[in-house]
Amino acid sequence: MIRWVLVIFVAVIVFSSLLPWLEKLGIGRLPGDLRFKLFGRIYSLPFASTILLSTVVFLLAKIL
Repeated sequence: MIRWVLVIFVAVIVFSSLLPWLEKLGIGRLPGDLRFKLFGRIYSLPFASTILLSTVVFLLAKIL
């Protein structure tokens, strides 16, 4: 359980840093992705995109 929480946490950090590039592909604007402005900065938490990409990676790993 703790292992999956850590994996999802790291994935959120990685996807947040790659978000400008991934937005060109449509990832980061799914329902469930949070975006808010605080003190003039835009913060985004791509929860739905992280789950989607984690599922795709899991299925690819399962097949291979």
